[in-house]
Amino acid sequence: MNTAMQNTLALVARLLLAALFILAGINKLSGMEGTVGYIASVGLPFPELVYYATVAIEIIGGLMLAVGFKTRYAAGALGVFSILAAVLFHNDFSQQSEITAFLKNFAIAGGMFAIAASGPGSFSVDRG
Repeated sequence: MNTAMQNTLALVARLLLAALFILAGINKLSGMEGTVGYIASVGLPFPELVYYATVAIEIIGGLMLAVGFKTRYAAGALGVFSILAAVLFHNDFSQQSEITAFLKNFAIAGGMFAIAASGPGSFSVDRG
């Protein structure tokens, strides 16, 4: 595969993964009470603080990933975030939908770690 194709695919991968986080973060802005309640329901301390940190990670990390700024750090952080979300919020394996969500979060983490390992490509602020 030539370098132009690799750079194009890296850009597409970043944009597709970033869209998920940016939209999730924006959606959480309109439903703070519900999200804070969900966070509290799993027993995490300081649910309001976790809410604000989550929104910041999703939106800021997603934007950094999309434009390719400090891409390896953003992708690594979003990968770890995805694993934590799977373990903390999608651990009821008696429900098929939770198993699917758990595995989906792990797959997203895998994509993030691949980007962290390979870099953003040339079509980015970081330029590879």
